[in-house]
Amino acid sequence: MTTNQKMLGRRQQAVARGVGSATSVFAVKAKNAELWDVEGRRYLDFAMGIAVCNTGHCHPEVIAAAKAQCDQFTHTAFQVSPYEPYIELAETLNELAPIEDAQSVFFTTGAEAVENAVKIARIATGRQGVIAFKGAFHGRTALTVSLTGKIVPYRANGGLQVPGIFHAPFPVPHHGVTIEDALKGIETLFKVEIEPKDVAAIIFEPVQGEGGFYQAPTEFVQALRKICDQHGILMICDEVQSGFGRTGKMFAIEHTGVEPDLITVAKALAGGFPLSGVVGKRAIMDVPGPGSMGGTYGGNPVACAAANAVIKVIKEDRLCERSVEIGARMLEKLNTFKQRSDMPAIGDVRGVGAMVAFELVKERGGNEPDVDMTTALVAKALQNGLILLPCGFWGNSIRLIAALTIPLDQLEEGLDILERSLLELVS
Repeated sequence: MTTNQKMLGRRQQAVARGVGSATSVFAVKAKNAELWDVEGRRYLDFAMGIAVCNTGHCHPEVIAAAKAQCDQFTHTAFQVSPYEPYIELAETLNELAPIEDAQSVFFTTGAEAVENAVKIARIATGRQGVIAFKGAFHGRTALTVSLTGKIVPYRANGGLQVPGIFHAPFPVPHHGVTIEDALKGIETLFKVEIEPKDVAAIIFEPVQGEGGFYQAPTEFVQALRKICDQHGILMICDEVQSGFGRTGKMFAIEHTGVEPDLITVAKALAGGFPLSGVVGKRAIMDVPGPGSMGGTYGGNPVACAAANAVIKVIKEDRLCERSVEIGARMLEKLNTFKQRSDMPAIGDVRGVGAMVAFELVKERGGNEPDVDMTTALVAKALQNGLILLPCGFWGNSIRLIAALTIPLDQLEEGLDILERSLLELVS
């Protein structure tokens, strides 16, 4: 019989250790909000492939669209023989994105989308510098890991990073960084590190993903827009983790009313098929010449067909509204946990739509991170049948990323497991 332990042994022998896994549970089947391992054990999945399956595992309409495309062809390379699913997806995203007169281009991974957004910005502005934020996650490639604002594990032992990248503080008031502090950080960069005239773009996540699910305040995003407009800098909004209904809007930036110049998308875009893209203002997107964008597998026809189905499901099943409902229930439950003295100390509880997180802290009413307790909770929840992911560069945040299609009884079951797991940590 195949067991998780046997699979772990094979993995350790065959797979480079640089690829980490959050659990030692080896999946054999998944459907909507549930996942089964090789030993036949069922789990509720509150990770969803790191916010990829917003429409649930194996949504029947998404799978049907992918299968139908497989019957036609699986690859021609859009740069060789283009095809309708790519064009249809571009048309849809251009209409949905909060950018006037938009165009799109597709790639494979989120990091690839970020790389190309920076490339587009550099070509369009003739400048090289890029400002990102502490705690940000933009990828693991040479350029994107330099943009990522966390050393361990992403940049550790990697040596000097790509030049021309600068980091400013991200506003997290309960950890001592106000909006004013963050904006002063950019001012300071302009004074001592790089002149505004040399900055091509400011890139930010409207809700930091790996960084801890911290939402960029509307006032802060508006101020960034003003800085960009003042100095001819392009605003890149990284929606790789926050897009496609996760926050209760199709794009998280819509909560601010601010129009970015470029948006990067991936993860939930294609419901589990590898696909990413950049959506941006036509006047910017059209600057790079033919052949400068794309990639062999970029905008794969099967992934594009799946993505068209995903967006249809999000709209027809009103998953943005469902996201708000799910998130509200999560926050209600977490805030009751926070008040209880028979559980580990819970600090900040936050969320926008179904992009929800909470922090474990050393003392009730404090903000000192409790990393050990966070690690223990993830392990205990897994033992009890719930898959959770930690996040944050302090390492003490737990993110809840349930499918937007999760049945409400399974949502309650997952929250009950979380409650039991918290209680068992102090019993």
